[in-house]
This record gives sequence, C-alpha cells and structure tokens, in this order.
Amino acid sequence: MNKSTDLSFIYFGNDWFAENRTSSHHIARRLGSRFPLLYVESPGLRAPQPSGRDLRKIFKKLCAVFRGPKQIGPCMWLMTVPQIPFRRFATARKLNEVFARWKLSRALRKLSLAPSISWFTVPHPGFLAGTLGEQMVVYYCIDNYAALPDVDAAEVAQMDGALSRRANLVFAASTGLVAAKQKQNGRVFYSPHAVDADLFGQAADSARPVAEGLRNLSHPVIGFFGVLDPRLDLSLIEYLAVQRPQWNLLLVGRVATDLGKLTDLPNLRAVGTVPYETLPDWARTFDLCIMPYRRDAFSENANPLKLREYLATGRPVVSVPMPEVDRFGGHVAIADNKESFLAAIERELGSDSEVKRKARLQLVSTDTWDARVEQVVSIVREVLEEVTPSIQGMAN
Repeated sequence: MNKSTDLSFIYFGNDWFAENRTSSHHIARRLGSRFPLLYVESPGLRAPQPSGRDLRKIFKKLCAVFRGPKQIGPCMWLMTVPQIPFRRFATARKLNEVFARWKLSRALRKLSLAPSISWFTVPHPGFLAGTLGEQMVVYYCIDNYAALPDVDAAEVAQMDGALSRRANLVFAASTGLVAAKQKQNGRVFYSPHAVDADLFGQAADSARPVAEGLRNLSHPVIGFFGVLDPRLDLSLIEYLAVQRPQWNLLLVGRVATDLGKLTDLPNLRAVGTVPYETLPDWARTFDLCIMPYRRDAFSENANPLKLREYLATGRPVVSVPMPEVDRFGGHVAIADNKESFLAAIERELGSDSEVKRKARLQLVSTDTWDARVEQVVSIVREVLEEVTPSIQGMAN
C-alpha cells in the first residue's frame, strides 16, 4: 500500500499490546501503513479488579501518563490516555475530560498532526468526539459493550448511544448491531470482521511443526483459542470433557475467569496466553474448533473474530447458534444444546475431508483485513465529501 496524506487519523482503541488481537488492532495497523495515525490506548471501560494482572496494568498506564507519543511505524504513533473508570461520579468524568484534552492537544501539536478523522472503536472516550478539530467522527462498533462482563451496563450503554448519535459515520460488525445503530444514526454500514488468511492458513501446512509440548498429545484434539472469560459456557466445555474422556480439549488464551472444575479434568488443558502470531502452531494440532459461548445479549450481537480465523485453518467448526455464525451454516455446524453440540463434534470429526478443508479455506481466502480496510476507506471518503461542506459552512 502506498502512503498517503489526504486523510489523517486520531484512533481510539484498546491496549495496543493486549494479549488478544482485535479488529481495532488489525484495522489501525493497516490504516497506519497508509495514513498519518495516532493510536490512543483508552483503558478504563471496566472497573479494575484486585488482581495481579490489573494492578500491573494500572502501574504501567500510570507510568505512561506523562509520556508523549511513541513512533511505531513510518507514519503511526502510539500513546496512552488513562481514564478514571468510575464515571458515574461527575468529578471523575470532569477529570477524564480535562486531562484527555490537555494530553491529546499537546501530542497533536508535537506531531504537527491535524487529524481529519477521529476514529473510535470503544465508547468511553466518546466525549472527545468533535473536539479535536477533526472534519469527521467515525464510530467502528464491534460489540455490544454494555453486555461485556464487569462493566457498568447502564453507564456504558449511555456512552455508546451518545457516541453513536454524535458520529458522522458508524460501522457495525454484526447485523444485530447494525439494526440497533440505525435507530441512532442515519449513516450505518455493516462491516464484519475479516481475517489474516495468510497467517492462519499456516495451520493447514502439515510440514510445519506444532507448538512446543503438543507433539505427543493424543487425538482427537478439540480446540479453542481466545480469552477464557465469563462469556464462555464452562458447563458445556465440562460436559464435553466428561462425556468423551478419550478426547483432549485444548484451550489457548488468557484465563480471565475462575475455571472451577475444569482444572481437575485430566483431558482438559488450558495453556494461557500465547503470542498471536503463534496461534496457527497451536491450531495445527486441533482436529476441530469450538465456539462454546453463552447465549445472551452479548453473543446475540457478536461477530466472533475467531470464526474466520478458525475457518482459515481449514478445521471443522462447531458453534452455539449466533446470528453472525448462522450465516456460515453451510460450513459451520450449529448446535443449540449440550447433547447436540457433542453429537455435532462427533459427526464433523467423522465426516471431515480434504475437500471440506479446502472449501473452508476458500470461503475466507479473500475476506482479508486489507480488503476490509479498502472498503472502509472508500466509504469514509464518500461520507467525508458529504459532511465537509456542512462543517465548513458552520465554521464560516
């Protein structure tokens, strides 16, 4: 991609070095390879917990409070603007606003960056929308944030709604979110997740080694990668492990909830956080991938990033019903209870073939992040032409 300066961005997302890679990271990295972009880490959506991980994150972010932007690419910079998470208190909200505006104004001056677009992938910095001299506000909404674990649902819903109404353009990652956002904004576009097909396609290369320590793992291996948090149906995972002791269940990703009885199961292994780039090495040992989510307000509006990543490995996939997953019903087995989930796994293991694996790979081969960003940038340019005259007229 050629670098261009006709657009410039101030981009609000989650932690840049977070253990899990989200669409926020994938899109920002590609925008930042083409346009000047300041990526602003915006921690503080949920209240911190008294855990070692959260305490370390708090210390790290406090150390970054007065640091300026750090260059992480030819035309991309990174900085942190921590927020006090207790926004139900007026004093906390005011402190967040004053500090964020001061720090961002200082950083933009230092970089000589006049952003044409402010881009939000999280709702809590939304109070900055339209205050940074930008020509357009974009909200790229990827989740029903109010349904996330450990957040103040009412407060997050209010922030999400305010940003949705304020934005000049809203992208939504699922059809459920599109329907919700269309009640708040007249410019809403469906923008589902994409995939790094080249990276996850490495899992289909049998000549490459599996991750360290897995070579002697007996098959079949039922795999999951992602954050292990309260969104998962742990009772379903336990049921699978107990009913089929000859299977090995391999869970790859940060453990963010109490796994309870799962830790006592001899055929279940939770390996914790691994580098994102090594996920294909772990997936290479999977015989089948699972999406065992709870069925609730979050999953109803979610478009799991791992769906396309699973398909890009070529492995069969079994999932609970979710609107965005149901659209792939011809290539993903859908099961709505424990018994049918178990039966679907057995059926998919018994019927998998090279033809089916190639079909899964082909299904997502062109659904790349590069292609998604091209689509998004095209829409941004069109809307920018619409809104710029009105903004200029207001300024005159």
